Amino acid sequence: MELLWGLLRLLLAVSLLAFGLYCCYIKSVHLRYDHIPSAPRASFFLGHLPIIWRVLKSKQLLQDLYLQWAEEYGPILRVNAFHRVTLLVLSPEGVKEYLMLPEYPKDPYIYSRIFNLFGVRFIGNGLVADHQYDHWHKQRKIMDPAFTRSYLIGLMGIFNDQAEELMKEMEKKADGETEVDVMDLLRRVTLDIIAKVAFGLELNTLHDDLTPFPHAVNKVMRAMRDSRRPFFQYLPGNRKIVKEVQESVRLLRRTGKECIERRRKAIENEEEVPLDILTQILKGAAEEGDCGDENMLDNFVTFFFAGHETTANQLSFAVMELARQPEIVAKLQAEVDEVIGVKIDIAYEDLGKLKYLSQVLKEILRLYPPVSGTVRWTGKEKVIEGVNIPANTSIIFSTYIMGRMERYFKDPHIFNPDRFSKDQPKPYFSYFPFSLGSRSCIGQVFAQMEAKLVLAKFLQRFEFQLVPPQSFKLLDAGTLRPLDGVVCRLKPRH
Repeated sequence: MELLWGLLRLLLAVSLLAFGLYCCYIKSVHLRYDHIPSAPRASFFLGHLPIIWRVLKSKQLLQDLYLQWAEEYGPILRVNAFHRVTLLVLSPEGVKEYLMLPEYPKDPYIYSRIFNLFGVRFIGNGLVADHQYDHWHKQRKIMDPAFTRSYLIGLMGIFNDQAEELMKEMEKKADGETEVDVMDLLRRVTLDIIAKVAFGLELNTLHDDLTPFPHAVNKVMRAMRDSRRPFFQYLPGNRKIVKEVQESVRLLRRTGKECIERRRKAIENEEEVPLDILTQILKGAAEEGDCGDENMLDNFVTFFFAGHETTANQLSFAVMELARQPEIVAKLQAEVDEVIGVKIDIAYEDLGKLKYLSQVLKEILRLYPPVSGTVRWTGKEKVIEGVNIPANTSIIFSTYIMGRMERYFKDPHIFNPDRFSKDQPKPYFSYFPFSLGSRSCIGQVFAQMEAKLVLAKFLQRFEFQLVPPQSFKLLDAGTLRPLDGVVCRLKPRH
């Protein structure tokens, strides 16, 4: 018994020592970062977490809380959580420094969290998540030719065909009475487009999203949101969901592997192959030195998730916002009628003539960027806006917050496409929906060609009204999307 009490006393002493050392460590972190402005911490240990939890529990957008802090405390902000400190740098000076220079890598702590999903390799070291610059640069060099404007122009026929399928599906419901889940249809068609344009796959998700591959994509999309909840995968009640998600990820990677192997074999046998993105990537890999099959699969998965969800969300926000902007819709429809008329197939040259539509899409991305920002790792000490940024610090850059700050955009909460007209000054380093610098999104030309073509066809064919109630609130589910979805009643224009 005496031995037991001795062990308990020793354990208590060790625990108290560890607790005391942890308190000292947190205090040292505070001393290192407390010169940086921020809202008062809610707790010595938890930092700002209680405030953040309240915001998330009330289904508000965390970015809006940071926007309030930025307006009150300035463009360099500190966020404390236990012993970790993350900085928000909402300054053009900081954006230019950290995003334009390749010496600042993506934060390995943040991006390693999407390497696996519930223990199964998911995004891996694909272009989005790879934080090793040399390895990333090799991948990018292989893939860049497949995303050039000149190469994508040759895929306009596929863009048109898939978008036309969407129009036909909408026309069936365009009676002015039927409630049409526009956001769901947009997510389906963008998945079909990326599958066909990138990998030559016919998914037909628009007409049936319960076939194995689209079903797996949808399940994984939901799981990405769940995976952010603490201990989700370890709770006994979630075991079935976790197992289904793991199988879904394996299905995606297995499909990718089969697709890549078939195409590689066809190229080696000098067979006729589709002139899609996969063909170009495989040829580039052969010329430059293959970056490995696992990396190929990482990017197969990355393209599906980064390439369809973000464009679908941008288009959903466009329909949502335009539904309350009748004067802008009238101006858009007049431009579409003049440039396209009643043509079914839209040429690449037509897209370039839709100047006002381009402005509208840019303004959508200012107010509603599907990817709100990016994260970098400092590596070295730097002074930004007169504030010393310590070395080895995680920094968040948010185009969503900067796009809504009065110091960068006049009347930022007013939807005004004219702010992107040719005679207006460009918003240098305060607007970056596709990031900036060498690590900017490889698919931005692809995404904007697709968004422009689909929205042009939609405006050409339909009048639309939102089905009330529509809160116009946003949901952060890994990407930003309309909280209520986008449900409309449609009528044919002609």
